[in-house]
Amino acid sequence: MIWLLIGIIIGSVALDQLTKWLAVIYLSGEASFPLWKDVFHLTFVKNEGAAFGMLSDHRWVFMVFSSVAIIALAIYLFGFCKMSPWVKIPLAMIVGGGIGNMIDRVLLGYVIDFLDFTLINFAVFNVADCFVTVGAFLLIGYLLWDMIQEAKKEKAARSVPTEVDEQATHPEEDSHE
Repeated sequence: MIWLLIGIIIGSVALDQLTKWLAVIYLSGEASFPLWKDVFHLTFVKNEGAAFGMLSDHRWVFMVFSSVAIIALAIYLFGFCKMSPWVKIPLAMIVGGGIGNMIDRVLLGYVIDFLDFTLINFAVFNVADCFVTVGAFLLIGYLLWDMIQEAKKEKAARSVPTEVDEQATHPEEDSHE
């Protein structure tokens, strides 16, 4: 499992950096390139803030927070997490996406974004953002599923009659002994 997690992290960082390199080569200085007009475009953006351009004036605070979060998640993932692969894989995706964007912040001072979902006027994003978002949704989905399963088990355990309950509901059976 450890090699799968390392592969997910390295693969997500590599895919993110490759697509950003291609965006710099083919999209930098160009107008938005529609893949599906008015729905999905490729648009080169230098994002100096956090997710979706927030906190652009607080770059260093965000970089410190992001670094601590990435390191903490990685330590938990490889050192302490004894949970299901349905937790570990999304965590690896989040770590990989975080590293991909951190590379840009450290080397460039901004993050390269280029995926532009224009249908709903959404912020421009990148592959690393996709890994973080999909990883977070998978993790939330699994945790909700797990909570539901636990609640079902608890409900089933409460509905199974115990020996004391049986004697209380059928006292005539005890009188024959």
